[in-house]
Amino acid sequence: MPSEIVLKYGCNPNQDIASIYMKDNKDLPVKVLNGRPGYINFLDAFNAWQLVKELNKATGLAAAASFKHTSPAGAAVYTPMSQRLKRACFADDLELSELATALAKARGADRMSSYGDFVALSDECDESCAMFLKREVSDGVIAPSYTEKALEILKSKRKGNYNIIQIDKDYIPDMIEEKELFGVTFKQKRNDVFINEDVLKNIKTKAKDLPKEAKRDLIVALITLKYTQSNSVCYAKDGQAIGVGAGQQSRIHCTRLAGNKADIWHLRQSDYVLNLKFKKGLKRPEIDNAIDVYLSEDFNSVIESGEWEKIYEEKPLVLTSEMKREYLKTCSEVSLASDAFFPFGDNIKRAYLSRVKYIAQTGGSIRDDDVIATADELGMVMAFTGIRLFYH
Repeated sequence: MPSEIVLKYGCNPNQDIASIYMKDNKDLPVKVLNGRPGYINFLDAFNAWQLVKELNKATGLAAAASFKHTSPAGAAVYTPMSQRLKRACFADDLELSELATALAKARGADRMSSYGDFVALSDECDESCAMFLKREVSDGVIAPSYTEKALEILKSKRKGNYNIIQIDKDYIPDMIEEKELFGVTFKQKRNDVFINEDVLKNIKTKAKDLPKEAKRDLIVALITLKYTQSNSVCYAKDGQAIGVGAGQQSRIHCTRLAGNKADIWHLRQSDYVLNLKFKKGLKRPEIDNAIDVYLSEDFNSVIESGEWEKIYEEKPLVLTSEMKREYLKTCSEVSLASDAFFPFGDNIKRAYLSRVKYIAQTGGSIRDDDVIATADELGMVMAFTGIRLFYH
């Protein structure tokens, strides 16, 4: 492994002195197998790798993450995918390994946000993962190893410039971490808190039943939040994050943002979307964009202007807000985690609209009683973890 990697530039082109290196001339825990990753690529790669490594350790399942601008667009562990979800993730024509299934789910959480992402894989990248990534718009991938066939496939991507990083799976960083801002050095202990089922034991609501699937989903959500820019909340279902709200100053805004993404994840699997007939020749990103608009309030203008004729073979049904709400009522068993306490019951009420049944949050607000009462009123199960997961 090299001791320093010189980068093309920093966050922006004018920041033309950029590299990553280890102190005391130690070897880096990574090497570049292809491409030329940039400053932001490495930020995403290292954050994503930590996330999937912890998901794998906590659950014992293959894990994958999709990162954009230092926060996850999606993260998932392996669980079997329904045919509807495979279609929504554009993966129904592929034979997927367990790791590739986790990857398809991670990128399928929010395909709009995953456009141009950096991917992390908990285990060796196999041919199945490479075949899925080959046709997606992605900047790069980090994994502990790659099969020969997977490398061959990935090296052909982006005219041979796809970024491929290999990381030492046994690398453990120093306990004390430092970073500089405005010429000032910050130092702190790494956040080495280990998240597993033990953090979910302190259930505060009248309803106490927390099924093993909900525990798994809450663990996925909490570990995802550990590497998400705060404030943040995460909705999860079937072993994957389905809505991440990151970097908002208000927690209710996080809950709304992530809830809207979770709703879209559900709606993408509805007959309304799966039966849309698109013009031949449209690329996946164009279809993703069209679906996003179709499920938004802006779609009326697409119909009124006649723009739909450029995208669809036939005029689509316009979904009303009531139709969307009725469909979402058929969804259930969603989990929600927060990186800090919920200060008001409005977060719980908004979560309920996105079919949340299980909640994990830090606890410790002066209004805990009101938040618990709101959860009780809506029949939810809520655990206080006692762990804050702020990340900056």
